[in-house]
Amino acid sequence: MVYPSPRMRIFTVCLREQQIIFVVIQRNLKCYLKIKGCERAVRRLYIDPEVSRLFNDQNLFEQITKFDGKVFRSLENRRTTRIEKDGQKFFIKCHFGVGWREIFKNLLQLRWPVVGAENEFRALAKLKCLGISSPTPVLFVSEGLNPASKRSCIITKALEGTKSLEELFESRDIDAPLKRSLARKLGLIARTLHENGVNHRDFYLCHFHYEINVKEPSLYLIDLHRAQLRNRTPARWRIKDVGGLFFSTFNYNLTFRDVLRFMHVYSGKTLRQTLIEDAEFWRRAYKRASRLYLQDYESLPSWIIRIGIKSL
Repeated sequence: MVYPSPRMRIFTVCLREQQIIFVVIQRNLKCYLKIKGCERAVRRLYIDPEVSRLFNDQNLFEQITKFDGKVFRSLENRRTTRIEKDGQKFFIKCHFGVGWREIFKNLLQLRWPVVGAENEFRALAKLKCLGISSPTPVLFVSEGLNPASKRSCIITKALEGTKSLEELFESRDIDAPLKRSLARKLGLIARTLHENGVNHRDFYLCHFHYEINVKEPSLYLIDLHRAQLRNRTPARWRIKDVGGLFFSTFNYNLTFRDVLRFMHVYSGKTLRQTLIEDAEFWRRAYKRASRLYLQDYESLPSWIIRIGIKSL
């Protein structure tokens, strides 16, 4: 890969097969931080050689934000767009600075604030190391040091030939063998994440994409911009993830066996062991799922009551 500026200092960190390149660029004209009269601009950059020809180093962030495409989500400080370049489809997520108010609000709630796209970039690299299928990042850029105003962007390859699990369940195009397989896969992904210090924070069916018309389909996990990375996942965040996943299944007629399959794989124990040893964990996860559901509905769905999941 050719870098246009000779004034770059390049630091490379290899996470197994994923190469992450941090580029620090110092310039005199554009200022992001002033310390004792010294001005410097800081940029972190990763770009896949496969797409490097689509960009140049001049005003990279401005180039990305001007791409024409379908806007999927547009918020005050974040925008998600789908574009097509050279026959390939990509998703662009741009962050424009969250402001000090949002940062302090998160800190007061004992949450680490998400101030840009770097969090998702690191999470995608972590998932690749763990062997969990997820979108492939092809570009990441972050400009500035002020956490309240720094701009950042991540571009990932769009997932082709997939359907979200939410769409799959809503279409009713799902048979018993597929449900059994999905319950096991969801349990394994959740267990792998939590055992390795990762919690998603938006762990719902809509954020899992399933390959269709493929002999050996993969299950992809997407939207990791709020994911948290630690050495060990606290019980509080494990409960929030599992509770969120339970909540997102409440409108679909699952069976008690489907729930038990997930519990068995997630816990890594026999059903008897997890129902006894982890009873408090499952009770709290169910309580969270119920609380989320009752924010939008007057009562729990009949299948939840029918299978007696309350007894967990």
